Amino acid sequence: MKYLMLVCTDTAPDTDPEAAPDIEAWVAERDGNGQRVLGSRLADVSAATTVRVRDGELLLTDGPFAETREVIVGFDLLECTDLDEAVEVARRHPMAYEGRLELRPLVDL
Repeated sequence: MKYLMLVCTDTAPDTDPEAAPDIEAWVAERDGNGQRVLGSRLADVSAATTVRVRDGELLLTDGPFAETREVIVGFDLLECTDLDEAVEVARRHPMAYEGRLELRPLVDL
């Protein structure tokens, strides 16, 4: 089963990859055992564009739609046998100790 893991924090993390060796090790281990299908850091929230269509009109807004303290800074697509395995994978992620990780199962359409 696939799970989307959103990496959330209250502040934007340091963008220097050298400053996050624990995350690099976590990525290498998950990639090595096939649990991580895809993942990436996200650009700063100031680079976001919100897309909405209302009454047939396209509305674009620079930045996030909702102002919140929480910042989604990255994501990983995990391949796990069940939620228990996904939780164990998330528990080992360094951001679990600094921020929050949200797991959402993917629904096949």
